[in-house]
Formats: sequence, structure tokens, C-alpha cells
Amino acid sequence: MAADSTREQPSSRPVQPGSEIDGFAVGARIHAGGMGDLYRVTKPGEQRPLIMKVPRFGAHGGESLVAFETETMISPTLRGPHVAPVVAVGELQRTPYLVFELIDGQSLEEKLALGPLPPSEVAALGAAIADALHEIHEQQVIHLDLKPSNVILRKGGGAVLIDFGYAHHERFPDLLAEETRFRAGSAPYVSPEQLLGTRTDRRSDLFALGVVLYELAVGALPFGDPDSDLRNRFWLEPAPPSARVPDFPRWLQEVILRCLEPRAERRYQSSAHVAFDLRHPEQVELTARSEKSSRTGVVTQLRRFLRARAEFAARLRTPPPLTSRTPVVLVAVDTAHIEDARHRAIRSAVSQRLAHSQEFRLLCLSVIPSSESPIEHLGRLRAWAEPLGPSAQRATLHVPQSDTPAEVIVEIARYNNVDVLVLGAPSGGEAAWSRSIASAITAKVPCSVHVVRVPEP
Repeated sequence: MAADSTREQPSSRPVQPGSEIDGFAVGARIHAGGMGDLYRVTKPGEQRPLIMKVPRFGAHGGESLVAFETETMISPTLRGPHVAPVVAVGELQRTPYLVFELIDGQSLEEKLALGPLPPSEVAALGAAIADALHEIHEQQVIHLDLKPSNVILRKGGGAVLIDFGYAHHERFPDLLAEETRFRAGSAPYVSPEQLLGTRTDRRSDLFALGVVLYELAVGALPFGDPDSDLRNRFWLEPAPPSARVPDFPRWLQEVILRCLEPRAERRYQSSAHVAFDLRHPEQVELTARSEKSSRTGVVTQLRRFLRARAEFAARLRTPPPLTSRTPVVLVAVDTAHIEDARHRAIRSAVSQRLAHSQEFRLLCLSVIPSSESPIEHLGRLRAWAEPLGPSAQRATLHVPQSDTPAEVIVEIARYNNVDVLVLGAPSGGEAAWSRSIASAITAKVPCSVHVVRVPEP
């Protein structure tokens, strides 16, 4: 992949009805969302109905770019009846897209629009979704964005999970976690631990399942307006379903409220257990949750609030680290000046560092202005890393948008427990602000710093 100004521009082949992309004939657009669009597509020799997902990046598309990279990394690995098979993946630098088999069914969001469902249907749908979660959990994937619009109900029965842009895979790099910029998940369904930066707990999907079950049963969200303070789920008890729906089954209330426990250890510990209980109500162990007919009293709620506020503040001061790997090397690359002679020296310094260990983690980082699109810079960063050879295959690439690059570099180094940061020294001819950025990084970053210098011409 060339890394100069003559290379093909991103999305140079626009996707629109009537166009042809890599052999796929693009048909009608069937959905337009904030993160991308969906089109029906066909291809000679392909009998299955197909759908093409095209991400929308724009000038401020950092989050959608990382989500697209995550989905293209995770979705092709998933198997089974509860996921949509991936047919093709478009090249990011030309025309980014994902083609899936189109599932014949109804969105759970459409089902929800009809209003609250009878308890028996809530239980059946919940069990189907829990089956789907169990299947992806067994494949070492946590969805982390479970919501009605991301569930398709097959006509023949069963649930299919879609949109793995915010997912976590136990064996793959977690791009969202490494960049620390996004708390992935949709506001009404996000778990308390996700708000604290934890993306490695399967029980987060069970909290989201509890929100979905509550919404199906009651016709309202358990924590109210999603634009309100999300921290309320650390302490606020949702009104029990029986307070909203007359004669609501005690056993189903037990299941729903157990999923919605703010502390993960008090929830169900596996989606398979949720599916079992939803199919065998006579075996559900009833606790005080099943007896609730109203929220806890004001005094108790106040105590919960004060305790949760203190815990929340403490956890934010010390975010949970990612899985430890040593050494962790972060290299800052100036992709705005990719022709700079210092790049070869920086690569050489990185290679020397990595040569001392058979196990390492390499983060390649380029911080760009918030006004620029990250796609072009991501291509340059990938090309920059290619000469590292096998080491490049074990690297993760990050192009955050920020007008305060020093702060971003320090934050990412701290969050990822970086052992050494490699960056180029400013040249004598560069502006004073460039030298001040390098000085600020060196002064604040919580790790060793290897500043690469080359002789002035």
C-alpha cells in the first residue's frame, strides 16, 4: 500500500443504487443510520439474498471508523444460526463495506413498536436472545451493544444478533478499549461496568438483555429517559414490572430484575442460565425481587446513591487495565509528514525494542486534527508499519482526532500500561509549539520514552 499523495482517495467508488462494487450490483437503500447505510445487493452466482453495510465516516468519523474496523475483524469469525454470515469485506482505502446474508425476519425493534407483549411472548423472545448471546459468548465474543434494533427474529424462530461494531473478542485487539475515547454501547442498555471502562465482562450483555426484557414487558425503559444521567443505574432501582403491569408473573419479574442488578456478581452468571429459567418458570428460584411492588424507600435509595457515587468516583480514578502483556510499546507516528526522514529511524528503534521479546504488544498511533478524516491517515499508518514485517501483523493502528495531541498520547499510554513510548525528536527547524508538544509528552507520560534523533541535514 503506497503512502504518498498520489494514492487512491478513500471511498473513491461511491456506493449508490445502480452502481457496481467488486461484482456486487447495488440495489435500493433500505436503511440510513448515523453510522452507515444498508443496501440490497446481488451478485452473479450468489443465490442468497444479500445486504451491504456501508459505514459513514465524514470529517468526524473516528468512532464509526473504529467500529467498522472492529466489525470487519470480528464478524467474519462468527458461526452458527444466531449471526448473519459474512459474504465479503471491502477494502477500507477503496470502498469500505461488509456484505452479509440478508436474514428473513423482523427486527425486534419493529416488534416492540406494537407495545408491551404478554409475559409468555416476553419469555419466549428473551430465551431466543439468550440463546444467541450464549452462542457468541462461546465463541469468545461479547456484543456490548445489545438492543432491539440489533436483534432480528427469524420467521422460523430464533434470534440473530447483528452489528458487532462495539463488540469485544477475547483473542483480538480491542481497538475501542485501547483508544479510551468511546464508552461503547447505547445509552438505555449500557451496563454499569461499561460506564467504568470495562469491556471484558460477558455479564454486561445480560444487563442489556434485562433492559430489553423490561422494555418488552412494560413498554418503557427501566431507567427512564436515556438522555438523563447514566450513572443512575448504579443506584436507582427500576420500578418492578408488577407496579406497571397488573398480575405480572412473579417468576418473570425475578428473572428481569436479576438481570438488571447493578453489580455483575448479583446477576445471572451465564446467558444459558437465563434461557433455561425463561423456559422453565417452575424452576426459577424466587427471592425478594419477585415480591417487589414498588421501588425501595427514599432513605434506602439515598444510601445506595451515596455509596454508588463514592464507588463510581473511585473507579474512574483507577480505570481497569487491559489484559497485561509485556512489553507494551507505543509508537507515535506523524502521518501528516509521512515523507520525513525520521520515520526510518523510528521504525528501526521500534524493531530493536521488539527484538528483545518474543511476546509483545505494539500500538501505532497518529493523532490528527479534529477537522481531518482519519481514513487517509489510517492508510498511511498501515503503510508505515508494513516494513516492520511480522511485527506489523501483531500491531494495532489508532488514528484518534484531537486538537490536543500530547494529552491523547499520554492518556493512551497510561490506559494501556505502556512500557515504552517511541517518538521522533522535533527538528531544529520546526515550530516552537511542536517542540513544546514533545516536551509535554515526555514530562507527563507514565513510562520510559525513547526519543529518536537523526542528524540535521
